[in-house]
Amino acid sequence: MKYQSITETIGNTPVVRINHLAPKGVNLFVKVEAFNPLGSIKDRLALGVIEAAERSGELKPGQTVIEATSGNTGIGLAMVCAAKGYPLVLTMAEPFSVERRKLMRFLGAKVIITPAAERAVGMVNKAAELAKAHGWFMTRQFENEANADIHTRTTAREILDDFSGERLDYWVTGYGTGGTLKGVARVLARERPDTRIVVCEPLDSQLLGSGIEQARHADGTPSGPHPTFKPHPMQGWTPDFIPKLAADAVETKVIHRLLPISGADAIRFSKELATREGIFVGITSGATFAGALQIAAEAEKGANILCMLPDTGERYLSTPLFADVAADMNDEELKISRSTPSGQLNS
Repeated sequence: MKYQSITETIGNTPVVRINHLAPKGVNLFVKVEAFNPLGSIKDRLALGVIEAAERSGELKPGQTVIEATSGNTGIGLAMVCAAKGYPLVLTMAEPFSVERRKLMRFLGAKVIITPAAERAVGMVNKAAELAKAHGWFMTRQFENEANADIHTRTTAREILDDFSGERLDYWVTGYGTGGTLKGVARVLARERPDTRIVVCEPLDSQLLGSGIEQARHADGTPSGPHPTFKPHPMQGWTPDFIPKLAADAVETKVIHRLLPISGADAIRFSKELATREGIFVGITSGATFAGALQIAAEAEKGANILCMLPDTGERYLSTPLFADVAADMNDEELKISRSTPSGQLNS
C-alpha cells in the first residue's frame, strides 16, 4: 500500500491475544499502540490537534507550534510538524528520559528543559509563557477537545470493528492526558453499554481515586499541582494534575472501576510481556496490563478483555525498566560462549 504522507500511517493498530500470561478461561487481548509510526498512542493526538487547528484557522502556514510534554506527545508532534512543515518547540520537565529529548531533537524540534522541582505544571506554564510571548500556537493537549475527538473517530471505531459480533466485557486503560479515555469511553458507553470501563492510575499517586477535584483556571488548565500527587515511574501516565479531559470522562460516570497499580508491578509486567509474549512495550503499558490481569483473575469464564498498551519499550532505555539489563555478557552467556572450541581459545 502506498501513502502520501507518514501521517496517513497513524492508527489501525493491532489487537493481539495474550497466550501465556492470561489466566485460563478468559480471553485477554491487548491493543499495541507501538505500531504507530513513532511508537505511541500519542501519534493520534498529535495528528488530531494539528489538523483540527488547520481546519479552524488557529494554526497558520509556517507558524511555530508549542506544547508541554513528557515525551510521547512531543515525539508525535515532531513527526507531524516535520511532515507538514511547522517549526516545533517543546517544553519538558527535567526528570523524563533523555532518549525522549534526543528523539524530539532528531525530528527537528527545539526542546526547552524545565526544572524538575516544578514538575508537569512547570512545563505547562513555560509553554504558555512562550506561546504568549512569541505568538506561537499551543496545542493544549490536556484540554483540547480535538485530542478526545480523534480517539472517538479512530481508536474507538477500531475497537468496535475488532470486536464486531463478539462480547467486549472489559476495556482497561490508563488516562495520561485523558484524550483516549474520554474519546473511547463515550463511544463504548453509547454503542457497547455492557462493556465495563476500567481505569488504572499509580498506587502512590491516586489523583482520581482521591476524589479531590483539581483546581483550575477558567480555560481548564491547572492552577497548581494536585495535592495527592507523588512521583512515580510511569512517565506520561499521570502528570501532577488531573487533566481536564480526564476529569470530563469521570464526570460522565461511565467508569466502572479505578485500579491503583504499583510501580514495581508496572516494571514487572512490561518485562513479562517482552519475555513471555514477545510484546515490547514501556512501563505505562506494563502498568495497564497489570490492571488487566487483576480484572482477568476476577472475570467470569469466557470474558473478553481488551487492554491498551500505549507505547514502545524503547522510550525507557535510561529508566529503571532497563536497570538490570547489562551490555556485557553475564556468567551464563560466558558459559555458552565457552562451550565451543572458539570460545575456549578466546577466554
